[in-house]
Amino acid sequence: MRTPQDGADDAEVWPGSPAPLGAHWDGTGTNFALWSAGAAAVDLCLFDPDGTEHRHRLQETTHQVWHGRLPGVGPGQRYGYRVHGPYDPASGARFNPAKLLLDPYTRAVDGDLELHPALFGFPFETGESGAADPRDSAPYVPRGVVVHDSFPWDGDRRPQTAWSDTVIYEVHVAGATRRHPDVPPALRGTYAGLAHPAFIEHLRSLGVTAVELLPVHHFVSEPHLLRRGLTNYWGYNTLGYFAPHAAYSSAGSGGAQVTEFKAMVKALHAAGIEVVLDVVYNHTAEGDHTGPTLSLKGIDNGGYYRLAGENPARYTDYTGCGNTLDVRRPAVLALLMDSLRYWVTEMHVDGFRFDLASALARSFHDVDRLSAFFDVVHQDPVVSRVKLIAEPWDVGEGGYQVGNFPPLWTEWNGKYRDTVRDVWSGAHVGVRDLAYRLTGSSDLYRSDGRRPFASVNFVTAHDGFTLADLVTYERKRNEANGEDNRDGESHNRNWNGGVEGPTDDPAVLALRARQVRNHLTTLLLSTGVPMLTAGDELGRTQGGNNNAYCQDNEVSWLDWDAVDADLLAFVRRLVRLRRSSPVLRQEAFFEGHEIPGTGGTRDLAWFAPDGGQLTTADWFDNRLQTIGMYLDGRGIRHRDERGRRVADDSYLVQLHAGPGPVTVELPGPPWADGYEFAVSTEYPTGAPPRPTVVAPGPIEVPARTVWLLRVLRRP
Repeated sequence: MRTPQDGADDAEVWPGSPAPLGAHWDGTGTNFALWSAGAAAVDLCLFDPDGTEHRHRLQETTHQVWHGRLPGVGPGQRYGYRVHGPYDPASGARFNPAKLLLDPYTRAVDGDLELHPALFGFPFETGESGAADPRDSAPYVPRGVVVHDSFPWDGDRRPQTAWSDTVIYEVHVAGATRRHPDVPPALRGTYAGLAHPAFIEHLRSLGVTAVELLPVHHFVSEPHLLRRGLTNYWGYNTLGYFAPHAAYSSAGSGGAQVTEFKAMVKALHAAGIEVVLDVVYNHTAEGDHTGPTLSLKGIDNGGYYRLAGENPARYTDYTGCGNTLDVRRPAVLALLMDSLRYWVTEMHVDGFRFDLASALARSFHDVDRLSAFFDVVHQDPVVSRVKLIAEPWDVGEGGYQVGNFPPLWTEWNGKYRDTVRDVWSGAHVGVRDLAYRLTGSSDLYRSDGRRPFASVNFVTAHDGFTLADLVTYERKRNEANGEDNRDGESHNRNWNGGVEGPTDDPAVLALRARQVRNHLTTLLLSTGVPMLTAGDELGRTQGGNNNAYCQDNEVSWLDWDAVDADLLAFVRRLVRLRRSSPVLRQEAFFEGHEIPGTGGTRDLAWFAPDGGQLTTADWFDNRLQTIGMYLDGRGIRHRDERGRRVADDSYLVQLHAGPGPVTVELPGPPWADGYEFAVSTEYPTGAPPRPTVVAPGPIEVPARTVWLLRVLRRP
């Protein structure tokens, strides 16, 4: 090994430039630039293929950026940094040059994290008191890779799907195709596998318009999982904000993962499908004060993280993951914005879903709608133009902020999830709350000028029960996670149909299947943006595990050999109907006003079982389990791209969550002269047997059923 004192290596380092940050090859050499306000010295470490390390002291600093250019160094070069400075956790300083650090701006990562005491900045066996740990971490940590960003994007066209037309499919890159029989074995579980025609055809036939990928920023597994022989499967443990996760590449980790990711995006775009990334900018993989030193902690701990004011040796933790990035600091804000712009401009992604977004909005303690992060996003000419989705909560006090994010932002609507689950689990939910959720949650999003599509509606997500498990289990089954079933949510607002777990009882199985269809129908007939969780359309189960974050195995992967064909046909039918019906995809909130020339109908009306419109008392009746939602396609308020009025069929959604059948009165003129069944959840594929036309008047609705009735009018 050559050391920083070796004059030959020092002579090879030219001054270079402080911008841009990261490693950038210009065709004849590579410029390296690293921000650290507190460092006393920085060594750039280059690695030969056999692991031999060559250290180069960066002599230049400009505005707290350490930089240098190395002629002859090009794509494929593995590298890292060693940063010198005081090791004094009590003051927030954790510099330790024995630890090899990943460049936070690296665009590719090579190598795995191997559990070893050398990962930690302090002697792990005795705790963090005393001197810094002297053991070299280089053999046990990943390295950055210099890459060449060239890619033939010619012909790529972003779908730019309107929010009101969007149907999101939340999916894990690896889990989607690990067991897919029509994807070649070498491509299963990879970016190339997700881009394979067999999987893209599934997306197209389903009718979704966007995939929301669970984290693809390069991540590592937490030490506590490695000690238990498990790994982080979901990926909410980011190490590199610019690098696509290397393990999802079929082409290797020497930079080819970048090209493979771009090819995946291009293939999805060609199919008319947008790519949205689930991003974790609230915390990193370095954990709390007992966590490893892998990157930011050793580069400038106090410059990147929110330290506890009364004890800088500890971290302020709004995320539940040990640390919180300090977005109040310009260098951290720049890191996030540079990353977002990179994924839009260089990787061509179409949007982002921000994990625990409330943590990004905390100025000092409270969540601040006017925080610097929102200000910068709002004015950014690149990031402000893509889809922005907030998970509007964190684990800190006051962190639940559903409905409180500013314009430009859409939100995962946790209140929608809770209400719909309550309705179908038998809880008594007020009609008023259910009505808000079915019609775009105007109580949450209207006051600040946002529209119904600010609400991303969902019933399930990666975090929690699958839809099949939601109607099969009332108690979680997380023993395989190694935490004595203490992890995961215990209050899931669910019902098992009267039997816990698997059963052979045909009546219970039929009830559960109908409950799945009820949840999906409610979701896809609601105003807002629906999000499906991958596998729910197939009948996927996780065996009752509602926190499968560490299960990189058959528990989490989609099972393509156990597809519920009827359920898949049902979901396809619903999505197709939604996409063809503007009245189900409103761009403006309903007004409840009479429509001129219709004889007294309204754009939105609510009916009680007796056929009368709901009264004020009905709105606050928690016992009412049967309602009719009338949507008049002649009252749509938005116009098409040419300014023409949009008109559609009218529908009556009859929702009955009660345990027994009920007789309802279907309203007659002027509301309708008759009705045609479009969807009924009492049938496995949603298609009722003929005849499908019924007259106004009394009709019996079976227990726990949703009908979608198309309104018929005489000419």
